[in-house]
Amino acid sequence: MDTVVYDPFFHDMPTFFEMSFKELLASKHPTAWVEFECGLISEDELLNKFFADGRRVDGDALKAMMVSKYRYLDGMQPLLSRLKSGGYSLHAMSNYPTWFRLIEDKLRPSQYLEWTFVSCEGPMKGHRKPAREAYEACIRTLQVPPSDIIFVDDRKVNVEGAVAAGLDGILFQGAEALEAELLRRGLAF
Repeated sequence: MDTVVYDPFFHDMPTFFEMSFKELLASKHPTAWVEFECGLISEDELLNKFFADGRRVDGDALKAMMVSKYRYLDGMQPLLSRLKSGGYSLHAMSNYPTWFRLIEDKLRPSQYLEWTFVSCEGPMKGHRKPAREAYEACIRTLQVPPSDIIFVDDRKVNVEGAVAAGLDGILFQGAEALEAELLRRGLAF
């Protein structure tokens, strides 16, 4: 999220709840979203405890809003297409709940990448970036030297975590800058 696909969590979700992001952070349950991202609670459990004061969330309306906002970031769809055509193996590594399937249903990123590493299931289940265990799951699963893995993320702390685990890391600053960094590393596509 926010490297390939726009993440509505930071701007649109607070608007949906008619509050600022700061107000949303102050009023949401302190662990519910992370538990949902890690696959530890169901969607229904999230909706029942999303807010610390116990008010219920209209999950259908929230998901509809989220889906309406999902879109490829500028330049990413053609870049992913060129990378895949160049023979590179592309994998998502995301701190995201089962709602990643909503993104898949709308945008079909699986035509370019595999949803291999998502915090709610699979080899990364229960681990979130920047925890070392998330990157170790990636290394174990891909069975290649960590230095052969290029990790791209929009959050500096996640890139630092990847580099600390031995991966090559790139801080995402747009498709054009990413392409330049990949070419600088010798990728041909």
